[in-house]
Amino acid sequence: MILPKSVRLFLCLVICTISPLTFGQTKQVQYLSGTDNEHTVAWDFWVTGGRNSGKWSKIQVPGHWEQQGFGAYNYGRDYVTYGKNFRFNDEKGIYRHTFTVPDAWKGQKIQIVFEGSMTDTEVKINGRVAGAIHQGSFYRFKYDITDKVQFGKENKLEVTVSKMSADASVNNAERLADYWIFGGIFRPVYLEAVPQSHIDWTAIDAKADGSFKSNIYLQGIKDASEVLVEIKDRQNKVVASSTVKVSPGDTLKQVSLSVKKPMLWTAETPNLYSAHFTLKKGGQTLYKLRESFGFRTIEVRQGDGIYLNGTKIKMKGVNRHVWWPETGRTINNKIDLEDVKIIKGMNMNAVRCSHYPPDKAFLHYCDSLGLYVLDELAGWQKAYSTTAGRPLVKEMVIRDCNHPSIIIWSNGNEGGHNFDLDDDYARYDLSARPVIHAHHKPGNDFRGIDCNHYENYYSSKDILAGKNIYMVTEFLHAQDDGGGAASLADFWDLHWESKLGAGGFIWALVDEGLMRTDLDNRLDTNGINAPDGILGPHREKEGSYNAIKEIYSPVKINLATLPDNFNGTIPVENRYHFTNLNQCRFEWELISFNAPDAAPGYSVKEKGTAKAPDIKPVQKGELKLNLPKNWKEADAVLLRAFDPNGDELYTWSFKVIKNKDLVAPLLKIPAKETDVTTTETDTNIELTAGDKVVAINKKDGTLAFVTPEKGKKNSFKDGPFLVSGTAVLQSIKHFKDGSAQVVECIYTGDMKKVTWKLHANGWLELSYEYTANGEFKYSGVSFNYPENYVFSAKWLGKGSYRVWKNRMQGVTHNVWESIMNDAVTGHSWGYPEFKGYYADVSWIQMDTAEGKFLVGTPQENLFVRLFEFYGLSGPVPLPELPKGDISFLEAIPPIGGKLSFSLNDNTASLGPLGELNKLNGTKSRTLYFYFGTPEPEGKEKQFVMPSENILTD
Repeated sequence: MILPKSVRLFLCLVICTISPLTFGQTKQVQYLSGTDNEHTVAWDFWVTGGRNSGKWSKIQVPGHWEQQGFGAYNYGRDYVTYGKNFRFNDEKGIYRHTFTVPDAWKGQKIQIVFEGSMTDTEVKINGRVAGAIHQGSFYRFKYDITDKVQFGKENKLEVTVSKMSADASVNNAERLADYWIFGGIFRPVYLEAVPQSHIDWTAIDAKADGSFKSNIYLQGIKDASEVLVEIKDRQNKVVASSTVKVSPGDTLKQVSLSVKKPMLWTAETPNLYSAHFTLKKGGQTLYKLRESFGFRTIEVRQGDGIYLNGTKIKMKGVNRHVWWPETGRTINNKIDLEDVKIIKGMNMNAVRCSHYPPDKAFLHYCDSLGLYVLDELAGWQKAYSTTAGRPLVKEMVIRDCNHPSIIIWSNGNEGGHNFDLDDDYARYDLSARPVIHAHHKPGNDFRGIDCNHYENYYSSKDILAGKNIYMVTEFLHAQDDGGGAASLADFWDLHWESKLGAGGFIWALVDEGLMRTDLDNRLDTNGINAPDGILGPHREKEGSYNAIKEIYSPVKINLATLPDNFNGTIPVENRYHFTNLNQCRFEWELISFNAPDAAPGYSVKEKGTAKAPDIKPVQKGELKLNLPKNWKEADAVLLRAFDPNGDELYTWSFKVIKNKDLVAPLLKIPAKETDVTTTETDTNIELTAGDKVVAINKKDGTLAFVTPEKGKKNSFKDGPFLVSGTAVLQSIKHFKDGSAQVVECIYTGDMKKVTWKLHANGWLELSYEYTANGEFKYSGVSFNYPENYVFSAKWLGKGSYRVWKNRMQGVTHNVWESIMNDAVTGHSWGYPEFKGYYADVSWIQMDTAEGKFLVGTPQENLFVRLFEFYGLSGPVPLPELPKGDISFLEAIPPIGGKLSFSLNDNTASLGPLGELNKLNGTKSRTLYFYFGTPEPEGKEKQFVMPSENILTD
């Protein structure tokens, strides 16, 4: 949305109606640009190269010029892709804009502020240079332009932005990077007006014991004055105050005071206070400044752990880029808020701002909603020079130092660490937060913390057996459908149980899919480089999202199935750091699953609450559900846990009914029976019940074809064949069994026996036995069916997302339905994916162009695999799939990870969950098939089938 000039003048305050005295008390702000990607302002623009270059036109500010049809695109790794002779696009953008400074601002100090500009930025006001060219994209910078503006008249602003910096170290730190790089003024631009005597900024150190200190940085103090400091709680009540004297020329004063028993800030309890600084001269208020903060104490106890308020904490974190597909790194407060909610929605407690400081609003939401933040100086594998980096550290810390959510400064990424800057952070941060080096190679621990990236489970164990705290700042690279939650449970338990384990940060939150304005607005993840998020570019949730939510739930429940002697008591572990589980809420529901011919879902038979147990942080105990006496009449129990704020932590499902009891009612429909007969041809044994014909191949005992009704053949065939193992048919025979006809097949090899039985009401029963001894990626049987015939699938089982052996979490029992799609994780985003492995299936109904067919099993723990897909893209996609199109499996494969070209198929290196399936002995299962639509009981037919169909006959 473009804001008219008349509105822009009043974005913060109605300027022209305020008296000079009132004016002088607080900072006045007038936006020259818009405020975000939804509220922009048109400036005049000229770009020197690429699209629409060499002419004056209009551009919306803030924003990247590439996203508005100017210049040309680069991905930061293009220098790797195209080699040593490659050159980045290095166009310059020239911006022009006019603005008026209110007459009421006369006598004030006027500054122009840029929240972020890529990259080198020269600013002129009325033809005069405002100051030195700013170098560095992600940092707030400002110029004093008091002597350059005309009050009450039109002023001319000209800004020249160079996409590539004249300082090679800035390019190395910011632009030779594994992310999209842009040009332009991508964050807001505004004017600030303050009295000549004012408080410039403050740095706060508020400890858990209630002690409060603040450095107060002053400017323009001409007379003896004083600063009143008041601490207010959330009810705006003053809980402490102090006054400090100020002498002419003072630029820094420190104040100390104390609050008794303050409400402490943690990610679980984000209690905020406000500090109010009032500069006074006699009885006159000269200036007011307000800062939000929290009382908390951060400690790195070397050889032990990271402590907050005296309690050891462990990070359940994710790396986050500032991102929106249409506008790149120009976003808005709604996106910032959504991302914080998404991160907390996964039961995470931490975020790493990779690889640059975020928008200010994001940090405010982390403060108020509760996330631990690693605020990072840019430096992607190469560091700023000391000359270039020193002012950027200052700009970052001055802007961000009072956010309680920031618990650590990260001085660059993976080798982008300038050691000369390590001590600069504490120059401006009174609380002297820890500084880390987020590194990707061993031997780069810093001040007792090792952050080494992408270690496997066993090398992580080795690091945790050493002397340093291990807080891994990147792991389980979530490219395609790998990483993320895959094997996360092993890594999390490893860190949780280890003294030196401090948790870590999954790479990354979102796929950096960019809407390319030069390619018909198609989304581009730069091939293998940027599809590495837990979420899609517009925050579409991959399967890892819900799995992480379960793995990281602070209410940890390991119970997978209800034991036969279940009495309503569930073992629970409290993985909060500060919260007793008696502050949570627990609800249960007794449910009945809907039938295949009904809508997906379930009906609630009864519901209630369970008393929250008194389990202290990091302790174990029991949750008693107090279910009614008739609870066993339900199909399943749902258990929901809610945090103290009422947000759902997770919902667990526990089946009560056995598959045999779920399937039995299905086998009675239709009730109508008919005689079953057997005939032999040269190639097949054909079983017939009314119009239904089932043909078994005499050569191998597999299904040759099915005709559900006269003249209507179904293409489901060719099974069961083993996905792992051998089968050689030794004998085949058929015989009558009551009203049914049976075909029995005996094999040598791993397959032992297959029995087909066609029942009088049209149900086809298949039983098979095979042996499996050793390690297997997968185990079971397959059939063939053309995937292009499929409309949708409905199933009773776990869903709605697919699973892997090492990512079984995040799915619950229900009747799910999914429309056929070809979603490729990380490259197209129609989630959940249709194709994949599905867990604990009781029955599945396929809706196809040839009609419906229903498959059920009386045994538990069936996996169903649907069609061709891959988890990880590569020269050979991984993991390797079983033969066939539709598989009924006893075991499925784990998934590895991928980082650019590097594919990890050694899933066992990720921990026990990543090991192959160890099977020993005989496997047996029964499947029931019904092909077609059963004739309804007691209902008149709605139509007469035509004798000829010109589309199919």
